[in-house]
Amino acid sequence: MKITLRQLQIFLAVAQSGSTTAAAGMVALSQSAASASLNELENLLGVQLFDRVGKRLVLNDSGRLLLPQARHMLDAAQTIERQFADPAAGSELHIGASTTIGSYMLPAMISAYRKLHAGARVRALVANTADIVDAVVNFEVDAALIEGPCHASDVNVEPWMTDELIVVAAPRHPIVAAGRKISFKMLREADWLLRETGSGTREAVEHALIPYLHHLPSSFEFGNSEAIKRATAEGLGISCLSRAVVEDLIESGKLVELATPLPVLRRHFYMVVSSHRAPSPSLAALLEFCREWARMHERA
Repeated sequence: MKITLRQLQIFLAVAQSGSTTAAAGMVALSQSAASASLNELENLLGVQLFDRVGKRLVLNDSGRLLLPQARHMLDAAQTIERQFADPAAGSELHIGASTTIGSYMLPAMISAYRKLHAGARVRALVANTADIVDAVVNFEVDAALIEGPCHASDVNVEPWMTDELIVVAAPRHPIVAAGRKISFKMLREADWLLRETGSGTREAVEHALIPYLHHLPSSFEFGNSEAIKRATAEGLGISCLSRAVVEDLIESGKLVELATPLPVLRRHFYMVVSSHRAPSPSLAALLEFCREWARMHERA
C-alpha cells in the first residue's frame, strides 16, 4: 500500500482551506512539503483531485469521490489512537450541539454521563445547527444533537426527542397590555425577535408559524436564544422559543406565555453521526445514553 495517512490528511486540509499554503499551516508542514505530498497522492491515483479557480484549489469530481473515503480512513486511525493512547484515563468523545441544546440541556447530560462513565472525557462544541452539521461531516465531532432539520448527505439522522415552542412577550408589551384576545392579525403585525439564518430554532419557528401568519417580519435577529429572551423581556418584540429556554423568566414574571390561536407547536431534536464514522464502544455508549435521556425526559 503506497497511499499514506499523511497524504490523505493533507488532501483533506487542502479541500477544507482551498490552498496548499493554508493546508500546510493546518498540518504543521512547509508549503512545499504539503504541495509535494498532494502531488504524490495525485500521481499514485493517476488523477487530478482539484481544479484551480483563481488562487483557490477546488475539488473536482475525482476529489469529491475521494473525500468521504479519506475522512473515513483518518477517522478510523484517530479512533485507534484515542483508544490506546491512555487506556487508564478512559475514552474521550467530542460531541456537538446546536445552541439551545448546548446551552440548556447538554451540561446536565454531560454531568449525568460522567457519573455513569467515570473515566470518560467529553469535549463539547456548541454552535448553530448548520455549523454543527458541518462539524459532523468534517469529523470534527463524533456525534451531534441538533434542533433543526439536517440537509447534509453522508450522515445518519435519528429523531431524538420533541420540544415545545411557545410564543412569549413582556408583561408590558402592547399585545399583552391591550387585554384583548390575540388574533392572527395581531401576530402578523407584531415585531418578532428571531434567531439568525442557519439556526435550527429559526428554521423550526418559520416552519411552525408561516403556515398561519404567511410571513414572519423580523424586528431584530440574534445569535442565541438567551439574547432573544432577554430582549423580549425588555419589550423589544415578541418571540417563539423553546419552553425550556424561557421557563425561568416566565416563573419570575418577566415574560408571559401568550394565549394565541396557534395550535401546539412542537419540533423534533435529532441525533446526527457521520455515515462514514468508524464505530467504537465509547461512541455507542454515548448514543445509547442520549436515547435513554430522551426517553426519561419525555416521560417526565
